[in-house]
Amino acid sequence: MDLLGAAGERPVFEHAGRAVSGEELLGMVRRAAGCLRRHGVGPGDGVAMLLGVGPEAFAAITAAHTVGARVVGVRPGLPERGRSRLLRDTGVTVTDRAGGPDAARPGLVLPLGELLSAPDDGRRPRVAGRPRDVARLLHTSGSTGVPKACAQTYAAMTAAWALRPDAWPPAIRELAGRMDRFLVFGTLASQVMMEYGLLALAAGGTLVTADPPDLPGAIVRHRATASVITVPRLVKLVADQRASPADLSSLRALMVSGSPLEPGRLREAADVLGPVVFHGYGQTETGMISMATPSDVPGSLGVPPVELEVRDGSGRPVPPGTDGELFVRTPSQSTGYWREPGLTAGVFAGGWVRTRDLGRLDAGGRLWLTGRTRDVIIVNAEVHYAGPVERLLAGHPAVAEAYVVAVPDAGTGEAVHAFVVPAAGAVPRLDELRALVAGELGGACAPTRLTLIDEVPLTPAGKPDKRRLTALRDRSGGPSPRGPGRIRHGDQRP
Repeated sequence: MDLLGAAGERPVFEHAGRAVSGEELLGMVRRAAGCLRRHGVGPGDGVAMLLGVGPEAFAAITAAHTVGARVVGVRPGLPERGRSRLLRDTGVTVTDRAGGPDAARPGLVLPLGELLSAPDDGRRPRVAGRPRDVARLLHTSGSTGVPKACAQTYAAMTAAWALRPDAWPPAIRELAGRMDRFLVFGTLASQVMMEYGLLALAAGGTLVTADPPDLPGAIVRHRATASVITVPRLVKLVADQRASPADLSSLRALMVSGSPLEPGRLREAADVLGPVVFHGYGQTETGMISMATPSDVPGSLGVPPVELEVRDGSGRPVPPGTDGELFVRTPSQSTGYWREPGLTAGVFAGGWVRTRDLGRLDAGGRLWLTGRTRDVIIVNAEVHYAGPVERLLAGHPAVAEAYVVAVPDAGTGEAVHAFVVPAAGAVPRLDELRALVAGELGGACAPTRLTLIDEVPLTPAGKPDKRRLTALRDRSGGPSPRGPGRIRHGDQRP
């Protein structure tokens, strides 16, 4: 509210052809907070937010925090099982989605228009959030199962870096200087979208909504200087720019989120788009852990500005240059998974968060990711991580993207099945890729099957969806499916 008040008449949102000033947005917050209070919503009450990215959605979320509620955001496209799990323990739903199953949810359902139609008394609302109360439940992507709800307290949310310029690490300070016009899309239930949106506002920028969020078209139409992008969409943007360049002269920052970016693809993006790629690493459980700027060594994630330890299988820290599992401690980390004590105990312990990611710190303190502890293929009872195989395959000149999953094998238990998006004009061959992997990582890691696909299927959070790849694997001998992940040339086998 201080930030919006200081903005005054300066536009802080551009949405649906209109500009909304800081003072106008602050007025929306006052009206929404007043409406929630009249309905009895206060500290500790659960409020579900089924909203998009417009200024009204931003005001509703801010108002719910103002009255001290426990805010639960739900992104569009989430399966019903995951939605029901996230919305348990919420008695109030605020929505801008007409009809649908949520209109009949138990408890009070407030249309967004009704929430903002309350009178504005012009007085600063009383902030009721208590430090130890849960401020929001942030849902994980669900890429390994049903999304989990990470509980972040008001104290942790206050300690986050986005709204505190004095706490910005160097990489964030550099990024903030490029966020004059930040392109937002999808939903503010996305932790990434909301955090970068707050950063843009704190830096004096404007949030510009895009519908549809097509790239590069949305950047051109809105003269955007910054946006968030996943690795598959970055690869596609680079290919589109090579084929038919659009005027991206306004663009100064693309924040890659969701999955690692192979160094070769980063160099290619820099060649085509210029020095605009920032590669962030973080988790829903922790918030930001580290970020690489365009000047960082390709493949590294910069120097983490948080406490980070690389540990071996026994839980002991390892020296620089040694791979291990990453454990972190951040000011804004969650306290655990909401109503999931068993899951919490496996991840949150002693003030540290077990990321289940593998990586190393080099002698200069830079972070390098090497895989995930759960993304494995077990060949002849030996565990092999998918990450190194994928990065090696993605470095082949005929490959734009590569993803591997386990496939049952009568002789070895499991084997590697590679799904590859070919580079423009190329047709990767299984024998070449097998030789590449076998020469670097050993024959057990070499793919036994190769499927060429047009694009990787994505989760609702924009991450590569390996469960859908596994399903595609199981039917890859049949007709080619439609949509993302469709098979281009069928299976290659030895």
